Amino acid sequence: MRVFVTGASGWIGRVVVPELINAGHEVVGLARSDESAEKVKATGAEVLRGSIEDLESLRKGAAAADGVIHLAFIHDFSQYLAACETDRKAIEAIGEALAGTGKPFVITSGTLLFSDGTSRIATEEDPMPNNFPRAVGEQAALALVDKNVRVSIIRLPPTVHGAGDQGFMKHIVDTARSTSYSGYVSDGTNRWPAVHVHDAARLYRLALEKAPAGRSYTALLKKGFLSEISRSSLVKGSGAK
Repeated sequence: MRVFVTGASGWIGRVVVPELINAGHEVVGLARSDESAEKVKATGAEVLRGSIEDLESLRKGAAAADGVIHLAFIHDFSQYLAACETDRKAIEAIGEALAGTGKPFVITSGTLLFSDGTSRIATEEDPMPNNFPRAVGEQAALALVDKNVRVSIIRLPPTVHGAGDQGFMKHIVDTARSTSYSGYVSDGTNRWPAVHVHDAARLYRLALEKAPAGRSYTALLKKGFLSEISRSSLVKGSGAK
């Protein structure tokens, strides 16, 4: 399969691309700068210059592909609602190019702040609450199901960790190493979902290859995760609070 990947040079994309290539797929990665283009090339993918704000580049990449994985997101949390709106427009642009084809389109959402206002543990079977900022992206994607696009949604937890991580988990680990203590909140029963970047990458590939239209999957490491996906099933029913 020839796969168009946005965010191919990012933290997760740099692992998703080799995962796809090692499975026999060809990959074209979106890159907005020379630096990003070099990172994409280093993973073994072809490069398409553009950005998620350049909707024509998204349509071009999607139209020439057998499937799309959309990882790119503007991580400016001071302008989070604007970033979610940009994401919605990008999803719709890609969807235009895929409409009527039945091709797979995997988008990215999240679990952070995902709550119905109760202490109940949410699962991937739950619809995205309308007041959740990234709901606009999920809704735009699900609308494409009626246009014969095999859309699936990967909801990432707040921490996707692994070697080279420069995000939240790195600071937690660095603090534990420097103080010789691993801290926790209150009695330690609070839940904080997480997944290793290589497990997340495998889930993206499986969703691209096998997910039915309209399904969402929560990328969490649970008991039996690796054995389940190696048996060609997708992770289902993992909980995230």
